[in-house]
Amino acid sequence: MRMIGQDSLKTRRTLTAGGKSYDYFSIPEAGKALGTDLARLPVTLKILLENILRFEDGRTYTTDDAKALAGWLDAARSDKEVPFRPARILMQDFTGVPAVVDLAAMRDGMIRLGGDPQKVNPLVPVDLVIDHSVMVDEFGKADSFTKNVDVEFERNAERYVFLRWGQGSFNRFRVVPPGTGICHQVNLEYLAQAVWTDTVDGVEIAYPDTCYGTDSHTTMVNGMGVLGWGVGGIEAEAAMLGQAIAMLIPDVIGFKLKGRLPEGATATDLVLTVTQMLRKKGVVGKFVEFYGPGLDEMTVADRATIANMAPEYGATCGFFPVDAATLGYLKLSGRDEARIALVEEYWKAQGMFREKNTPDPVFTDTLELDMGTVQPSLAGPKRPQDRVLLKDATKAFADELTKSLGVAPADVAKKMKVEGTNYELGHGDVVIAAITSCTNTSNPYVMVAAGLVARKARQMGLTVKPWVKTSLAPGSQVVTEYLEKAGLQVDLDAMGFNLVGYGCTTCIGNSGPLADPIVDAIENGKLVVASVLSGNRNFEGRVHANVRANYLASPPLVVAYAIAGTMNIDIATEPLGTGKDGKPVYLRDIWPSNKEIADTVHGTLTRQMFQSRYGDVFKGPKQWQSIAVDGGETYRWNDGSTYVKNPPYFEGMTMAVGDVTDIRGARILALLADSITTDHISPAGSIKKTSPAGEYLVERQIQQRDFNSYGARRGNHEVMMRGTFANIRIKNEMVPGIEGGITKHHPSGEVLPIYDAAMRYKAEGVPLVVIGGKEYGTGSSRDWAAKGTMLLGVKAVIAQSFERIHRSNLVGMGVLPLVFKEGMDRRTLGFTGEELLDVEGLTALKPRMELSLVIHRPGGTVDRVPVLCRVDTLDEVEYYRHGGILQYVLRGMAKAA
Repeated sequence: MRMIGQDSLKTRRTLTAGGKSYDYFSIPEAGKALGTDLARLPVTLKILLENILRFEDGRTYTTDDAKALAGWLDAARSDKEVPFRPARILMQDFTGVPAVVDLAAMRDGMIRLGGDPQKVNPLVPVDLVIDHSVMVDEFGKADSFTKNVDVEFERNAERYVFLRWGQGSFNRFRVVPPGTGICHQVNLEYLAQAVWTDTVDGVEIAYPDTCYGTDSHTTMVNGMGVLGWGVGGIEAEAAMLGQAIAMLIPDVIGFKLKGRLPEGATATDLVLTVTQMLRKKGVVGKFVEFYGPGLDEMTVADRATIANMAPEYGATCGFFPVDAATLGYLKLSGRDEARIALVEEYWKAQGMFREKNTPDPVFTDTLELDMGTVQPSLAGPKRPQDRVLLKDATKAFADELTKSLGVAPADVAKKMKVEGTNYELGHGDVVIAAITSCTNTSNPYVMVAAGLVARKARQMGLTVKPWVKTSLAPGSQVVTEYLEKAGLQVDLDAMGFNLVGYGCTTCIGNSGPLADPIVDAIENGKLVVASVLSGNRNFEGRVHANVRANYLASPPLVVAYAIAGTMNIDIATEPLGTGKDGKPVYLRDIWPSNKEIADTVHGTLTRQMFQSRYGDVFKGPKQWQSIAVDGGETYRWNDGSTYVKNPPYFEGMTMAVGDVTDIRGARILALLADSITTDHISPAGSIKKTSPAGEYLVERQIQQRDFNSYGARRGNHEVMMRGTFANIRIKNEMVPGIEGGITKHHPSGEVLPIYDAAMRYKAEGVPLVVIGGKEYGTGSSRDWAAKGTMLLGVKAVIAQSFERIHRSNLVGMGVLPLVFKEGMDRRTLGFTGEELLDVEGLTALKPRMELSLVIHRPGGTVDRVPVLCRVDTLDEVEYYRHGGILQYVLRGMAKAA
């Protein structure tokens, strides 16, 4: 039950909606009490303020926190920190399984500390959606979906038994079974309510729906006025156990939208444009709030597409306030009429409901886009912010091929025969075309556009090239229903885009295998082949190990590139192929009009579809229902399991907290460049047989075909330790010219896998550090990127800058994030990897303090340079002192028992 604070500011009021009364904590009344007109405070900050008003207790939440938020208006920024507790937690299974493993381990730890294991229970609602485990093993056939689901349950039996145990053992913990949809689309279409309610002392309390998610694209739900963002699993666990997470009051960047999308442009093109603009602006750690007359022209589906990609533009969130369009979407998607009435009355009572005459909020800074200028685009070949206009894509790829992708100019035209076929493969040929990912499959307009392109292409006699692996993985079953009702699924099937599963698939790296002859041609010819996917991530080594160029595009463009089969033709001006009448067919010939798309959506998508598909959402398929589990408040760990193991975080833990000490005599484990992603640090894709993780599995008699993926094995810390920094494309500058998780051990100089070197250093009693460049930890909110780092013995990561979630995760695992001062980096300091490092000043640790990095060079020279400690808040200081956030929370619960 959620406790209500003491209401020192006297802001508790009552409203009536749908014939019911609700208490709420009034933001306008808070403004009066604080002597500040809060009308133009950004909506996102109003939501943070309400959180303080509701929980204010004079201890964790204080009136000074409320004053700090109101005072933000003075300079449109603040250096104060405030606590925040979300209404609920959202998880997917790749991040959810290790989080539930941690909770199970905490129950064991609680018993060792003499406490009650039932104290380890979520205090806020938690929904875990199993969506990351389905792989595209089968494709292009009518039974692809059924076969992929069967294989998924076979591969993941141990994980699913464990989750079924968690579902029965933990309070306020629900599991959406496999085969239902992607967590963010399920959140948007069903779980989110825009206003949440709790009954406290017999009174129903209304408050904003807010959400932490263990996936960075939790921000998608910002498109319907729900403030939520991605956090690491460890931070989510603390929040679900009642821990308020302190955060610096963010800068809020206003993004003004005006106009409307022109003919031929899609929401995908819009979001790629927005992503590029905001990444260039620099919004890491900031809130982005969209406003302006352009919102009147935007559906919630389009807003959610933009909100989804907040991690790609670097923001904490990309928020759209509730307005008439939101209410319309709530009705369409089958929400309860009484809840819709409450959403309207609540948001209006709080002065947060957006209307045409609503005054623009005050923002830290602003930027503006006329949507009428948006042009068809792709992003790639390595980063989502690297947008290229469709008309320039062929030339841009050719430039990348001989630059960042490393192909010699003389080899550009190389072709390799594909054994057993009548075709050749060359650089730039598209081998994967995937309609996938929450970003776009939640948007019926781009999905219908893909179906219409497939229909027109089929009618004109075009086919997909035989070397292209095609797949359709919608984010919910509703997509299948409206595509079938519109008659478009038949056309997609005919073009090879058969349903393969309801899950992330290609976007998370679960693209499945390519045909052996194609792999042989790629590897023997060292070919740079391409994928085109309607996803949000295209980092190196993510989509498929053999595919080095990866482009994000709208679903209709995915179909078009599957027909073209290559990046080497300009599909904006050159023919896609020859029609059945012998004439060339161009993209313009098969591209639907905006009206055609809208008419199809409005004629097929109904409220009844959502109500039907989500009517029994937690039941799951027969395979899920048949899983038998043992009950019990603690989990019966299976020592032989290669999927789920009891992690070592609480071994030997006592109630005593040790003193923080300086780091002495550390060696450098890895020396890394800019834009190191969590995919580089903690890969989610396939496991190589010759890697330390592969060798571990082989030693346990696991066949390579049953390796599954790193993501699926995150419940086993032994696999994940071995997988940390094991991405096949990571480049450690200590071993130049070598790709993969390799390093050099010092002082021996021996070249080893990073895991093996780390274990040798651990045996030698040597602490480790990692050196990075700018934007260290970009990408997915993977707690394993921090957990694996800690388990390898890394005490500090020193970089030029950090992405928000990974920095927080490092602190949460007791790893020190440090930032070089302006003008300093690994190159100016001349790091080679042979140095010994000390970090001094930790005994008096304070938030964001300056520490000394002492560099002992091989020749005996000693340099001392300042570094900024990115332990940002007083709460984070406590987490670090305790060895991590979970240890801090567990000791607190045991003490209170």
